[in-house]
Amino acid sequence: MDRLQAMQTFVRVVERGSFSAVARETNAMPSSISKQVAALEQVLGAKLLNRNTRSLALTEEGERYFAQAQRLVAEIAEAEATLKRGEQELSGWLRVAASVGYGRLKLLPVVQSFLAAHPGVKVDLRLNDGFIDLVEEGIDVAVRIGELADSALLARRVGTTRRALVATRSYLRNLPKGLKPPREPKDLEAHNCIVYTELAARNAWSFAAGPGASEPVGSTQVVRVQGNLQSNSSEIMRASVLAHLGIGYSPTWLFDAELASGELQILLPDWPAPDMPVHLVSPAQRRHSAKVKAFGDHLSKALQSEST
Repeated sequence: MDRLQAMQTFVRVVERGSFSAVARETNAMPSSISKQVAALEQVLGAKLLNRNTRSLALTEEGERYFAQAQRLVAEIAEAEATLKRGEQELSGWLRVAASVGYGRLKLLPVVQSFLAAHPGVKVDLRLNDGFIDLVEEGIDVAVRIGELADSALLARRVGTTRRALVATRSYLRNLPKGLKPPREPKDLEAHNCIVYTELAARNAWSFAAGPGASEPVGSTQVVRVQGNLQSNSSEIMRASVLAHLGIGYSPTWLFDAELASGELQILLPDWPAPDMPVHLVSPAQRRHSAKVKAFGDHLSKALQSEST
């Protein structure tokens, strides 16, 4: 038995929560993964995992061993990565997660340039607008937009996203009789607003008074909007705004082309929406990953070059 490999397998099984998940990652049979852990238990003379048909659970001995084994596996990976960083290229899979819209419009070009710079790396790009458990899904690094909730994840701020209130010119030209384009945040209460439900605030839209606003600069207003369509998909929200159904409250990158062409108009320019931070987050056990650090550096540089 290769004791180091068995230790690495055990750590990964605990992180993923199943033998089958690790088997899929390594193109092995679940029985082979189970045998490695069983052999490690035999060598150690201790039961590390309680197994049943639905789940795995660490024993008391397993908890103690896992804490030490996870640290050792991370240190070995970092030592190997440090040697490689000198003259060799990074290699292996990097599993990256992001929202659908950001992944398609902003992250994919960065991934493509990262792959060009590191030919030995392979990226598994997972796009989902819903919550993803990074440990459960085996994600190395995820892009998250907005303020982060407290968690055990490691976070690195890499940029900022501008938000704006947007609508097509066609929507504004064809308003019902008596309804005018909004001039103050409160005017939105009378409009059909397309709500993106993955925002923490959902339909409570925030604005801060700028130099041309009717209120003192910096004062804020929160308007609870309503409309006939909401979705947890940024792509559905984007398509609905472009179909002239209503007003959107969105990162501007979701509509870069339409804003540049004039098809889409920014509303309430004197009442800008607050910017949102862009973070890279990783599970604690990925803190020593050379690939995660390199990808973070690459994305941060790309976002900084856009803002200059």
